[in-house]
Amino acid sequence: MRAVIQRVTSSSVEVCGEVVGRISKGFTVLLGVREDDTPEDLKYMEEKIKGLRVFEDDQGKMNLSLDAVGGEILLISQFTLYGDVRKGRRPSFTEAAKGEKAEVLYEALAEALRRSGLRVETGKFGAEMKVSIDNDGPVTILLDSRKGF
Repeated sequence: MRAVIQRVTSSSVEVCGEVVGRISKGFTVLLGVREDDTPEDLKYMEEKIKGLRVFEDDQGKMNLSLDAVGGEILLISQFTLYGDVRKGRRPSFTEAAKGEKAEVLYEALAEALRRSGLRVETGKFGAEMKVSIDNDGPVTILLDSRKGF
């Protein structure tokens, strides 16, 4: 799995002109699922996302997690994170998981984060979405479960 995590002051996602997810302070997480991802990849992402300490403490240091600041998550499926452009200019998505598998892991991550006590909003899997992100900082973190274990 790959994720682009942006610390935000607010974020929302629209499908067909209707807002389907909205958060205030927290993370917008763009998530890509790889064809051979496993439950270990899912667990890695869950732990890293909920434990990231990128919110400022009272001394202005990035030292606090989502839970510590009452943050929320907007989780968006993003298969294009597995776009490979090493050859030519048109991306190849052969490493990206097919829809059914990707959706199962995407929904499982959302549910795992909710079970940990976080408020999680989502987009609509497979839909054309418009995502509004008010990046705070800006702080943007890249995660790849294959580089983590």
